[in-house]
Amino acid sequence: MAFIWPSLLAMILFIAVPIVSVAYQSLFVEHQQIMTQVESCGPFGCKSEARVDAAAMAELRTEEPMGRYNGLGTYTNASHLAFGELRAAWAASEGFGDFFDKVMNLPFYKALIFTLCYTFIVTPLVIVLGFCIAVAVNAVSARLKGPVIFFSLLPMIVTPLIGALVLFWMIDSRGIIGATLQVLFNDPQLSLKASPTLTWVTLFVYGVWHSAPFAFVVFYAGLQTVPQDTLESAMVDGASRWERIKYVTIPYLMPLATFIALMQLMDNFRVFEPVIGFSAEASASSLSTLIYSDLRSGDFPLFGSAAATSLLTIFGVVILLSPVLIRTWREFKHKG
Repeated sequence: MAFIWPSLLAMILFIAVPIVSVAYQSLFVEHQQIMTQVESCGPFGCKSEARVDAAAMAELRTEEPMGRYNGLGTYTNASHLAFGELRAAWAASEGFGDFFDKVMNLPFYKALIFTLCYTFIVTPLVIVLGFCIAVAVNAVSARLKGPVIFFSLLPMIVTPLIGALVLFWMIDSRGIIGATLQVLFNDPQLSLKASPTLTWVTLFVYGVWHSAPFAFVVFYAGLQTVPQDTLESAMVDGASRWERIKYVTIPYLMPLATFIALMQLMDNFRVFEPVIGFSAEASASSLSTLIYSDLRSGDFPLFGSAAATSLLTIFGVVILLSPVLIRTWREFKHKG
């Protein structure tokens, strides 16, 4: 206890307490506006108009700073899980395709579907691409390894938002990628930004480009610890390069692949910077962008709605990580 209490205290203060605070905030919603009739007079007469009573609202916020208690109503309203809207859509739909189209009109499920697609497409591609880059760099001559490693790490060095903005400018009709595609397809109206499908694909490509260096670094470090005697024995037995990778290297690096999968699942499920950098909210919104929108909602941020979405995001991360964590626990338990 004397050894772990500083870390345990930090985890309680900076992880557990904020999560409990967010969960408590999600049970409240903003106060309803208190309106008052104000008579304003001008050179052409007087007229009465309704305005927000600032003094009454300030007094109400002083008495109930958390807002108006709403219980679990925020989780079930149309902006989140939308139970009532789902039942109505299922009853009125003519098939699964029609039901799916109606679900895509609900903001939370639209963001959830994109987030899941981004997570389950980008994560395996990052692992595979990072492993391939690590194997290729490991086979390069010692003289060239330094420059090759440097250029391989560039996407990870660039700030995520800056990298997204750079790619956003490149795919513009005046950018190098956008202009090249227009020439190749002989279509001056072709735009990657105008198509929701192409926007999704572009975001997926950016996610793989930005995260692959992390997987490369981990796998490259692991390759330096692969037992050389085992590889040499496989060579003596006539194993090809692919067979050595398949039967020696990959099994040895599986714990590292599990670690990368855990990190990427958490990061990709919280995708935010690419969507903002590409200005793609109209075509692709994520759970994190929903939270961002609630906190920037006019003069009165929707703290309760943002807190509910944050907690649902945490539950989603836990569900995604559960199979990997259970498998890892079973492997350690079996070895023990």
